[in-house]
Amino acid sequence: MAETSSRFALPYLQPGQAQKEAFHNEALTTIDALLHPVAQDAGDDTPPESPVIGQCWIVGDAPTGAWAGYAGSIAMWSAGGWRFIAPQDGMMLWLASDQVWARRSGSIWIIGDLPVNTISIAGLQILGARQPAIADPAGGAVVDTQARSTITALLAAMRAHGLIAT
Repeated sequence: MAETSSRFALPYLQPGQAQKEAFHNEALTTIDALLHPVAQDAGDDTPPESPVIGQCWIVGDAPTGAWAGYAGSIAMWSAGGWRFIAPQDGMMLWLASDQVWARRSGSIWIIGDLPVNTISIAGLQILGARQPAIADPAGGAVVDTQARSTITALLAAMRAHGLIAT
């Protein structure tokens, strides 16, 4: 029988095991960090001086001190010290410092960028895939300056929002 779970290495209770409560509590501590996860910040290489129990961080690429050897991991401060969780591909957590989502993709954390196919509100598609570029107005027999400036402003706004290509 395996000693830990396959994804997050949560300790399993074993037949005849002494102090089962310690293994159970270790699993609960890890689950507590992963259930609706929030990280205080991402990319720090040095552990904070005064963490609060339950706070988490995304460890940077060149960690030092107690975080050494855990680059890219989720570090959680607990009553027993630092706990480190190896992130899984597709995992997401809220990044409190930037108020955005962080998503694990392969071996890196992507911060503030969520890939979606569409955005819908009340069942109506509001945003979809970017459409091809639209040329600015030009030519014509009669130049309507106000119409051109309005169309140009609309195109600029759509480009700025990424709705159409530039």
